[in-house]
Parts: sequence; C-alpha cells; structure tokens
Amino acid sequence: MGEYRLTRIPPEEIKTVIEWCEKKKNEEMRVPIIELNPFKNFSWLRNKTVIQIDKEKETADRNGIVYDSTTRSLYEYVNGVWKKIE
Repeated sequence: MGEYRLTRIPPEEIKTVIEWCEKKKNEEMRVPIIELNPFKNFSWLRNKTVIQIDKEKETADRNGIVYDSTTRSLYEYVNGVWKKIE
C-alpha cells in the first residue's frame, strides 16, 4: 500500500496567513499587533477571534493565534500550552 498521510492544515493556508502577518507588520511598523481574524473561511481558523502578531504568548488571548516573526511560525493554545501550527 502507498504511504498514508493525514495533513491537519493545508500548508498553503499556513503560508497565506504568515504572508498576511508579515505584510501587516511591515505596514504598521510596530508590535504587538492584534487584528480581528480575516481568515474565518479556513476551517482551522474558524473559531479563532484574533491574530496576534509578535504578542508574548504568556499574555496573548487564548482564543486567537500568535504569529512569531522571529521564527516565522504560528501558534495556537491547546491543552494548556502554546503549540506550533504545522
């Protein structure tokens, strides 16, 4: 049988969100930035209220996601910890 892979989140959607975060950061030229989630059409972001760019995870809204520009990664709060979205 062929290899079976279950991809939780389409990589192109993650890339789209990261590119949007970088664009927003360059436009605003300040951090942290907290924006209402414009990606509710992505199933994995449907229930997230905000996107927080370079917000410290310790003080971030757990109902949103955090974008860390130093690692170019997205994080979501799951089971008491911030986990990288992959």
